[in-house]
Formats: sequence, C-alpha cells, structure tokens
Amino acid sequence: MVQAANEAPTPTATRETGRSQVLPVTAWMLLVGCLVGLVVLDWAGGLYWIQNHGSVKLIGALLTVALAVASPRLDSRALPVAACVFAVGSLCLSVWLHLEMVAGSQALGFAEPAALVWLLLLVARRGKPSWAALAVPLLGMAIVLRPVSVSARQSTIIMALLFALAAVTALGIGLGMRLLLADRRRQAAALRLEQRTEFARDLHDFVAHHVTGIVVQAQGAQAIAGRRPELVPPALQRIEQAGSEALTSMRHMVGMLRDADGEVTLTPLAGIGEVRTLVEEFSAVGGARARLELEGTFDDLPVEVSTTAHRVVMEALTNVRKHAHGCTEVLVRVDRSGDRLIVRVSDDGRTRHVSQSGFGLKGLAERVGLIGGDVQAGPVTAGGWGVEATVPVSPAASTAKAAAS
Repeated sequence: MVQAANEAPTPTATRETGRSQVLPVTAWMLLVGCLVGLVVLDWAGGLYWIQNHGSVKLIGALLTVALAVASPRLDSRALPVAACVFAVGSLCLSVWLHLEMVAGSQALGFAEPAALVWLLLLVARRGKPSWAALAVPLLGMAIVLRPVSVSARQSTIIMALLFALAAVTALGIGLGMRLLLADRRRQAAALRLEQRTEFARDLHDFVAHHVTGIVVQAQGAQAIAGRRPELVPPALQRIEQAGSEALTSMRHMVGMLRDADGEVTLTPLAGIGEVRTLVEEFSAVGGARARLELEGTFDDLPVEVSTTAHRVVMEALTNVRKHAHGCTEVLVRVDRSGDRLIVRVSDDGRTRHVSQSGFGLKGLAERVGLIGGDVQAGPVTAGGWGVEATVPVSPAASTAKAAAS
C-alpha cells in the first residue's frame, strides 16, 4: 500500500545520505581504554619502576596520554601547537635518557608512542596547515627515536622501524581524511551554488513575467484613460499590487543569491501545472503508476514556493526510479493548508543499497531550506519510502497576488 496522505515519513533514515556518523563518545571511550591499557601494560612490564628515570617516563607518558584524550576538543590551531610542545618534550626526554642511562637500560614503552601516533593522525587530519607542517616532523621524530635513545641494537632498531611504520600509516590516514573532507566541502559548496543558480534562473523569469504584466496593464490604462476614466484607478491599483508582490519575492530571492556567482542560463517557470506533467511523464515511462492528489488553491503561490514544490517532486520521482525496487505505485500529494504548502511523495517499493555519497536529498534540503522550509525522508509505516517537504507560504505575497488577479 502507498503511504496515506496524513502519514509522514520517518526522518531518521534517508535513501541517499552522506558519510555515516560515528558516535564521538564511543570513539573517545575506545581511545581512552586503549591508552590506559597501554599505560598499565608498561607499568606491568616494569618500565616505570627503574630508579631515577622511571617516574620521569611515567609523568611524560601520562601527560601525553592526557593530551591525546583531550585532543578531540582542541581546535585546528591549538591541536598542532600542543602537539609541537609535547613532541619537543618527548625528544628532550629521549636525549636525556641517551645521556644519563647506562647500557642495557630499557627506554622502550608503548603508551607514549601510541598517544603521539594518535596526535599525528589528528594533526594531519584537521590541524592548521602552517602549524601542522611543523608538528608532523617533530611528532615523527619523537615516535621513531624513543626506542633507540639508549642504544642502537637490533631489537631497538626493529622497534623503531615498526614505530615508523605506525607513524607513516597514521599520517597517510590523516591526510586521506583531510583530502576527503576538503572534497566534500567543495562538493557542498558547488551544491549550494547550483541551488542558488536555479533561484537566479527563476528570479529572471519571474521578473520578466511580472514586469511584462505591469507594462500591459499600464498600456491598457493609458488606452482607456480618455474614453472611460473611471477604470483607470482600479488598473493603477492592480499595477501597484503586482509591483509590490514582485518586489517582495525579489527581495526574498535576491537575499538567497548573495553568494552566487557564475553564468546563469534561462529556464521556464515551473509550478503546479508542471508537477502534473512530471507525474504523467513518470507513469508514461512504465514500471510504476503515479497519481497526483491536490488539496487547496495554488494560483496565488509565490514563485519561489511553486518552483521549490516542483523540484521536490522531480527529485523524489527520480529517487523512486533509481532506488525503489519492485515499486508499483507512487502517490504525489500537494496540500495547501493556510500558510504552509506540504508536498509528499511516497512509494510502495523496497529500498535498494543505500548510497553513501549521494547529494540528491542534500541538495533538496538546501533548496527547501533557502525559503525557510524543511525536508524529511525515510521509510513509511505501511512499507516503501516517503519524502515530505513543508514550505512556508508568505501570507502577504499570497494576498497581494490574489488581489492582483
């Protein structure tokens, strides 16, 4: 069965989604557990029992572990700065151990190098570039040189190589995540620009439509001024109302386009009539039958609302075609209720593999959010998938348009 008209989709899942979010608390608790476990392991191995320098190494390890635990709360500048300070401290400790310790003493430990490796990964991932360029080599040297700080034996050289491998791996992971996040930010920026460009196209056609209407009414008023002067005031009133409505929508849409650059191509206005065309074309392609239900009046919708409703239906039907396996029926319902327009699209299909890199619903949410609305998407109770967009309708603009008509 297709979703009922008053049944909203579940907002907790989306068919197209960005990268999955890992619970920060869970990751933080795992990090704390691992580092504390390594401190206990070093303690049990007698690393901190050595006279004269055991307590110094324990203090250094605990401070470094504390920084690693607190690192998620540090910003992009404080993190690499703190990492530089602790890396220099670790290198100074290694030099002191090299100068003071006798041959055969144990300088190896796992807690402090592990914490430094974690800091290296985070600095490479989100540290401010200028400070990260200084912190990364210092952290690498602090990690690699600790095993050979007392003597360069075969065992200590092997451990130094293993630590170097861990450091290089952490650096590679951090840089890879940094590049991935930068790419996603670029894609998000391009997506916002695309939505604003679409608004620019709508704005152009909207202004052309209403200015043409104003000119025609002015010409008509001028033509009848001599023969029937009593008709001139109503004509002037209609011109004033149409101009006020156009200015209201123009201010609204231009505010959304402040950051938009680039060349704009022209497309025709899209409204509720075009929504009906979308539904008919979807059914004509075959595979699933789509039906449209309209509730309320739509002649007085502002252009930014009608074009957004058209975009919601178009994106939702595209997702049904791509992702709804076994879909036989799609319900498109557009409901005008007071100062809100609600657009629901639901299907009775089964969701295929969830995309981890889709931007369709993200772009839709960006588009609807620009005019103060919101989008929910998720599975419906009766089975299938639903998309629901709620868009506010400006009462002032609606009243002016109704009076003008």
